[in-house]
Parts: sequence; structure tokens; C-alpha cells
Amino acid sequence: MADQPADPPEPPDLPAYVLDPLERQSPDRLERVASYAQTLAAWKRAQDGRDTAQRQAAEAISDDERAELDGRGISTDPEDYEAVPSGAYITIKTTKRTSDRAYRYYYWQWREGDAWKNEYIAPVGSTE
Repeated sequence: MADQPADPPEPPDLPAYVLDPLERQSPDRLERVASYAQTLAAWKRAQDGRDTAQRQAAEAISDDERAELDGRGISTDPEDYEAVPSGAYITIKTTKRTSDRAYRYYYWQWREGDAWKNEYIAPVGSTE
């Protein structure tokens, strides 16, 4: 009985359209797939980082806006907020626009996995 192969490993929680073709592959091809998957995952993580940095550069508040918040006694340090991670940045969101007013607010913003998260800070001092 010791000569009999062990049961295959328990598959991860993946859809059948991914698992079924893998189970039909040779060990050599599976190793190439695994190597490619690791390389692709690393590239995607780096791309997410580049996308996040690009979005932050485009949306982050200016030094003058940061000074305005500081002048109002509103912290611009993410560590002062319980639910905000250290990599978050401050952005301005317009939540509603009427014919005579824009409702603009400061928010912390950060990426969490594939999603963007926000946390309210305060209203912007002036409207458009």
C-alpha cells in the first residue's frame, strides 16, 4: 500500500473553469503556470501601486487646502483617525450640486484590495 500515490492536494477556492483545466496538465506545465502566476501577481501588485500613486497625485489636496484644515483644527494626520490606514490621503468630493451651490467635503481615501474606501473628515470651507 505504501507504493500507491497519495490523494491529490485539496484545491483552493477557485472557480471550476480555472481548476478543471489545471487538473489536466502535466507537472512541468503546472510548474510553468505557477511561475507565470507568481510573476503576473507581482506585476499586478506593482500596477495597483502605480495606479494608486497616480490617482493620489491627481486627487490629493493642495498644501493650501491642507493648511486650511490645520487652521480649522482638523488633523491631517491619518494616525489621528481610528479607521484610516497610514497610506491614506485627503481628497475633496462633491456629493451634490445644485444650480447655486456645490456640496464639497474633505475625505480620507485609500485603496483596500480592489476597492477604494473613504472616510468623511469635514466640509470644505467654501463652495463653488
